[in-house]
Amino acid sequence: MNKLQIQDIYKSFHEHAVLQGVSFTANKGDVVALMGSSGSGKSTLLRCINLLTVPDDGIIQIDNQVLRFNASEKTVLSNKEIVELRKKVGMVFQQFNLWAHMTVLENLIEAPVHVLKQNRRDTIAEAKKLLAKVGLADKLDRYPGQLSGGQQQRAAIARSLMMKPEIMLFDEPTSALDPEMVGEVLNVMQQLANEGMTMLVATHELGFARRVANQSIFLDAGRIVEQGETKTMFSNPQTPRFRRFLEAMQH
Repeated sequence: MNKLQIQDIYKSFHEHAVLQGVSFTANKGDVVALMGSSGSGKSTLLRCINLLTVPDDGIIQIDNQVLRFNASEKTVLSNKEIVELRKKVGMVFQQFNLWAHMTVLENLIEAPVHVLKQNRRDTIAEAKKLLAKVGLADKLDRYPGQLSGGQQQRAAIARSLMMKPEIMLFDEPTSALDPEMVGEVLNVMQQLANEGMTMLVATHELGFARRVANQSIFLDAGRIVEQGETKTMFSNPQTPRFRRFLEAMQH
């Protein structure tokens, strides 16, 4: 069972409160859309869940692993705790974050071989399968700079899947892409959702959120203003703030 529980997460940067007591639960197979205007805290929330940013206060629990953060005493996480969590949680960024000096195949096998100490030959076979799955079977010897943005993002998704995560975090995965490449990335994500992958997606693609996410969260100024079933939220927004957001996005 991979249940993600976020309780009362707070994060400030230089006195500026970015997250102010965010709590929610994602169950196995949930696809949760995180919505909100720029600066609402979506990216910081994802980075906290993956420990790229350490929360000031609150609790993150995945399965039996519980991480507690306390504002009154600086939380120091052991390397083991971080590695343990990141084995379960994959992250895909806006800017692809592929290693430019490595081929696509090398990008995929780097962490499993060197961090997880997996057998190289088996890992290459696994990487080839995943690249075929995301439609890049013929690109394994290319370097990231030789690929389109959509291809780079699909390679980044495949690289994340190599670690066999239980939960995938997507931070605005299509915002750096040309419009005609957005669909190819969303199709791969839709396929993952259909296979039951638990996903948290910070996105401006409301059509995708509506179609793929069963749960949605709307953040404003670091707080959850509205959350619930996606269908209900879109058809019957409960707060004026979310209603305004939907109207603005549809124009």
